[in-house]
Amino acid sequence: MSFSSDEVNFLVYRYLQESGFTHSAYTFGLESHISQSNINGALVPPAALLSILQKGLQYTEAEISIAEDGTEQRLTESLSLIDAVMPDVVASRQNQQNQPKQAVKAEVVDTNGEEAAAVVSTQSESMEVDTSIEIPASKATVLRGHESEVFICAWNPTTDLLASGSGDSTARIWDMSDNTTCPNQLVLRHCIQKGGTEVPSNKDVTSLDWNCDGSLLATGSYDGYARIWTTDGRLASTLGQHKGPIFALKWNKRGNYILSAGVDKTTIIWDAASGLCTQQFSYHSAPALDVDWQTNNSFASCSTDQCIHVCKLGMDKPIKSFQGHTNEVNAIKWDPQGILLASCSDDMTLKIWSMKQDTCVHDLQAHSKEIYTIKWSPTGPGTTNPNMNLILASASFDSTVRLWDVEKGACVHTLTKHTEPVYSVAFSPDGKFLASGSFDKCVHIWSTQSGQLVHSYKGTGGIFEVCWNSRGDKVGASASDGSVFVLDLRKL
Repeated sequence: MSFSSDEVNFLVYRYLQESGFTHSAYTFGLESHISQSNINGALVPPAALLSILQKGLQYTEAEISIAEDGTEQRLTESLSLIDAVMPDVVASRQNQQNQPKQAVKAEVVDTNGEEAAAVVSTQSESMEVDTSIEIPASKATVLRGHESEVFICAWNPTTDLLASGSGDSTARIWDMSDNTTCPNQLVLRHCIQKGGTEVPSNKDVTSLDWNCDGSLLATGSYDGYARIWTTDGRLASTLGQHKGPIFALKWNKRGNYILSAGVDKTTIIWDAASGLCTQQFSYHSAPALDVDWQTNNSFASCSTDQCIHVCKLGMDKPIKSFQGHTNEVNAIKWDPQGILLASCSDDMTLKIWSMKQDTCVHDLQAHSKEIYTIKWSPTGPGTTNPNMNLILASASFDSTVRLWDVEKGACVHTLTKHTEPVYSVAFSPDGKFLASGSFDKCVHIWSTQSGQLVHSYKGTGGIFEVCWNSRGDKVGASASDGSVFVLDLRKL
């Protein structure tokens, strides 16, 4: 048995990707020359590094559990990964193994009473899930075709076409209209020019967005290009100005501009009709992670440099800058009226900003780990719920989702059924429900009013993205094992 440094580097690179550390994965991949290795990433299963570590840990446990006479006597307390590399702990376990079983049991209870209580508490909480809300596998449509993890998915705003983007260097458009029993898929292959011929880019498709009327799909890739596609899968434009991976891209409401953010520290406004760069903004000192339009010609951007800038087309400096986060700012979102800007960060805080002041309006601190993403509810003037207060949802690596009443600056619900990091949240179009997706492979659907779990579905891979169709009767989700699935809530 042998392994190379290339193999170790690839597994670490893939782990960083799967854990959502996309910019860290990019930097690591660059420094370790991942692109020059001959490893076929499409053949490596998700969570491979964790799987190998788990097997090594089980082997170490077995090694400790072998008594002097050669028989195996399993300990009741499992070994942690850190314990396994600490000689003193290993020696202590071996000494325990040689004690009478009753003594071992008593020692475990005495020293780990709190931990045991926590396990019991977790189990009782998970048992609270009413089996009647679980969506059976027969009620879900699973879409297979991608050959690697599927990072993102989004519904067309006017028809039941679901787009997905994957690590297999393709995006796909799935026809989920009612009269389709076997969904048709269009494969959008992301290729680059080499020596006068087109070859697959072999880079992840990590962002995509439909324009307002659903006639065009924009995709962003780790190959540094943004692309515009028609609904029949034809490549309409290739947008090439970034020098490195694109982390986010968005259409404006009018549909004449596309906004993108990249590892090259810049954000770009593209003219959608010509595919040309209209203006490039270079105000961040580190990779730009997210962008969001405020109006048809102004936007906000955030970065690993901990800063947020608000920029406007034609202006050579930011019209506003917000500073206050103490770690990378992962996502930003304007409220439906473009008045308040929400941001979330690895510093475990959620902040609300206003163009009227330099300091944040609210500094919301309740999560115990990094906050990965945020979404505003479709409430307020001009929506189906004009009288409801603005609600903001936050998804965190602490395995919880929180709903915030922004007017009061208070958390109104903490949603705690997930058991792994939560990567995505999405409100139904009427704001009455929230879907959440986690690496525990579950999609949960909650009542935003009561905070109660309404529906739950367990897929076959960790969930990267969840999204609602425009009618609010279907939820799409994309997963780490290459699957995409659709839950038709009318069937429940």
